[in-house]
Amino acid sequence: MKLTDIRTFVVGNPPPHYGGRYFVFVKLTTDGNVHGVGEAYCVPFHPDVVARMLVDVFERYLAGEDPHNIETIWRRVYSAGYTQHADLALMGVLSALEMACWDIVGKEAGQPVYNLLGGRVHERLRSYTYIYARPGDKTDVYQDPELSAERAAEYLAQGFTAIKFDPAGPYSAFDGRQLSLPALELCERFVKLLRAAVGNRADLLFGTHGQMTAAGALRLARRLEPYDPLWFEEPVPPDAPEEMARVARGTRIPIAAGERLATKYEFARLLRAGAAAILQMNLGRVGGILEAKKIAALAEVQHVQIAPHLYCGPVVGAANIQLSTCSPNFLILESIERWQGFHAEVLKKPIRWEAGYVIPPTDPGLGIELNEDVIARHPYHGKALHLDMAQNPVVG
Repeated sequence: MKLTDIRTFVVGNPPPHYGGRYFVFVKLTTDGNVHGVGEAYCVPFHPDVVARMLVDVFERYLAGEDPHNIETIWRRVYSAGYTQHADLALMGVLSALEMACWDIVGKEAGQPVYNLLGGRVHERLRSYTYIYARPGDKTDVYQDPELSAERAAEYLAQGFTAIKFDPAGPYSAFDGRQLSLPALELCERFVKLLRAAVGNRADLLFGTHGQMTAAGALRLARRLEPYDPLWFEEPVPPDAPEEMARVARGTRIPIAAGERLATKYEFARLLRAGAAAILQMNLGRVGGILEAKKIAALAEVQHVQIAPHLYCGPVVGAANIQLSTCSPNFLILESIERWQGFHAEVLKKPIRWEAGYVIPPTDPGLGIELNEDVIARHPYHGKALHLDMAQNPVVG
């Protein structure tokens, strides 16, 4: 079996843009006409450039190769251009290509990928969702704790048993910082009202995006502790695991981190520092499915759990499901609400979500197929990146 062809898809994600402005998918085909799909997450270039990067890397390192040789392909791409380092752009590209190889390998074997990585451990996967804005909201749900509490109760009624939110304000290229007293008070009010709304029927996941210094994060953590969040997410920027560890040592709330990290090497540094109790690898950035499985094994040794991150499209979501199903230390899976809307339309068969849980597929490979007719109707014409940070320091 040899890889012979590549197609890329830059897909505009229509309003309300849950999961980002666009998705970058790739489809690889073999000489036996078996195909597999992958997705690159948050590569910091225009998606058309990312598509060209996917083709370039494929032509240099994958064309003519057997897709079963994932370790060999991985090492060659990881070392491309004399890097041998966790370059996030290259890792996003590699993740998508590696994911597509696993999809092919599973289809050729007639097995879901999780059966090739140790077999099913979990019959269903507990999931959570962010609290999202909706058309017609009279206020900003991200800054209105009363509206956020109402929406949390709605998610609870749908079956969710965990809900995430981030009221700490914008994140900028100049973080970490100290939150202002009004910002601290707003965060405390959020968690207080949400706890009152869901009681002990749902966990609260306090999301941040590296806005704070370690000292600032500890000030906030002291306000949050009485409400017992399941986690405090990435409270400081991801480039200093030692500072993340200072926060972990100073609060009773478990620290979750990892969406902006790639490869086992960066996650090993996080684990050695004692910086996180929950790892949030994004399979469209971390280096792919096998790399994430290795990170899960490193975490298992230290009794650290995994909670795969998702703020992108359903192909990464499908890969997350495969990893989670075969990982003993799986904790919870990020969903984009109930996998409805465009996340369902872009697939021929949507991801199965029932009463707060994702049901792992039994179809071979990743268990999904792209609906290319839908994709063709949704090109991306914008210039903005998948996600942007504020370009000036946040004041107040």
